[in-house]
Amino acid sequence: MPLLHMTINGTPYEIDAPSRRTLVDLLRYDLGLTGTKEACSVGVCGACSTLVNGRLVASCIMLACQADGAQITTIEGVAMDGQLHPLQQSFIERGGFQCGICTPGQIVAAKALLDEIPTPTEQQIKDWMMGNLCRCTGYYQIVEAISAAAQAC
Repeated sequence: MPLLHMTINGTPYEIDAPSRRTLVDLLRYDLGLTGTKEACSVGVCGACSTLVNGRLVASCIMLACQADGAQITTIEGVAMDGQLHPLQQSFIERGGFQCGICTPGQIVAAKALLDEIPTPTEQQIKDWMMGNLCRCTGYYQIVEAISAAAQAC
């Protein structure tokens, strides 16, 4: 098994992982970071959204070995110093979630958006978030939560 080196949510790791191990499985089963969800297993739903070197990726279709040497951010790394990120707070205040399956991926994807476009238009939010599916809330509250968080950041 290859020895992988990566920094996840600011913590450096050395991990033995089989070459066929996906990043989502490494995060969830090897490291216990269960906030990242796997729903579709083919990279189309966004539940497993993770930042790898600041780039939004579907961790269910990325091999862990492809992240060797990378800086990785999961939903567990979005809050800072015990304080919720404005996106997390906004999702709570505006009802941008219900069952919670897609919420971590939605928040990580929205963070990637705000990192790239700090004050996005409503259309930019909709375009960016197109890869994150939600079967519970509709999308109005999610778009509203991201827009409000952009103003708060």
